[in-house]
Amino acid sequence: MTAHIDLERLYHEVIPSVVSIYVSRDGPGMGSGSGFVTDGNHVVTNQHVVGSGENADDVEIRFSDGSWRTGRVVGTDVYTDLAVVAVPTLPETVDPLRIASENPRPGRQVAALGNPLGLDGSITTGIVSGASRSMPTSNGFAIPDVVQTDAAINPGNSGGPLVGVVDSDDETDPDPAYEVVGVNRARQGDGIGFAVSPAIVNRVVPALVEDGEYRHSYLRTRTLDVTPTVAEANELDHPRGVLVVDVGEGVEGDDLRGSRYTRTVRGREIPVGGDVIVGIGGQEVHTHEELMRILITETSPGEPVEIDVLRDGAPATLSLVLGERPQPKRRRSRRGRNRRNGRNRDDGGGRIPID
Repeated sequence: MTAHIDLERLYHEVIPSVVSIYVSRDGPGMGSGSGFVTDGNHVVTNQHVVGSGENADDVEIRFSDGSWRTGRVVGTDVYTDLAVVAVPTLPETVDPLRIASENPRPGRQVAALGNPLGLDGSITTGIVSGASRSMPTSNGFAIPDVVQTDAAINPGNSGGPLVGVVDSDDETDPDPAYEVVGVNRARQGDGIGFAVSPAIVNRVVPALVEDGEYRHSYLRTRTLDVTPTVAEANELDHPRGVLVVDVGEGVEGDDLRGSRYTRTVRGREIPVGGDVIVGIGGQEVHTHEELMRILITETSPGEPVEIDVLRDGAPATLSLVLGERPQPKRRRSRRGRNRRNGRNRDDGGGRIPID
């Protein structure tokens, strides 16, 4: 494993493949963000940088050598905040950046490159400070499996690469390789930034290139993490899995059962009686974030899937056909509510809408 990153070398080799993106907005001025070149003539960025629907069209792209290209948005996905822009030609100095095959582990050294605050060609450094996080968005849902870093991510960094050195057994390797370990998205607080994980990027981006969209699996349920308080209310031996609070219509196959009433535990009203999802497709589920990650990265709409549940405390296996998640309705930002409901709280609060 590489013990030290030569940051000057990393910058020299990676920055030609990092771009600044400028997007026309309603009214004066332009919006801006970052991106990076992947395979072919494609640039990966955030969906919120380029917009979607009628707002997703041509964008202006500036490379580190000062040259410009006009790119066309070929695919966007609001649920993972990813987008792909096609460019007609690339400067000769540009080499596509590879996406890591696995999510980075906490402690790994990384560098965030991009266009923060309009400052083209900037680099900040740090480590991966957390993994498998969930990041609430202003649209009322959360992006699962995000990478947490203490490398500074500021407005304008969105869509740029979070880069690490490819692991090597030879720590003295004179020619290290670099890989993208996340697509920078946003800063949550001092020293806390988030990036979309490689697992999600590798799943979603090829579909955006090929089809212009990514079809998300849909369970039509709302769930709540089983904390000790929720376990006590539901008379469960251990706090594990996610409790089904309620179930929408239109799910084919065996029926998931939602909660039927509430019980007061330490002054809190806790949903009671719903199925507890503890596994899907042969993988264990401990949290809402794990359930979302599996649905996004390992399932497809229209395919059957086996879901392991606890029903009235007894194990059971259900067979369901997954639906397709509809596009979200445009809504006002309710950041206070998102932050409150996005936490997995031991008091039983936070009914979390999912798939």
